[in-house]
Amino acid sequence: MLFNLVKRFAIMAVAVPLAAAGARKLSERLEAKRGPSRGTRALRQGADFLGGLRGQQKKKRRFAW
Repeated sequence: MLFNLVKRFAIMAVAVPLAAAGARKLSERLEAKRGPSRGTRALRQGADFLGGLRGQQKKKRRFAW
């Protein structure tokens, strides 16, 4: 059970940010070489989604005060 917890933490702490950074970098290089396209936009949106998984988005408050 402890091993599964450590494995899950390692994936969320290391693999997800690396995948997001790689997708963003690939999108930038492809856009620089060929110009903007649907594929590069999808890569960028995927990187933004993966970044949101780590908790970078603003947390909503339960009460608005």
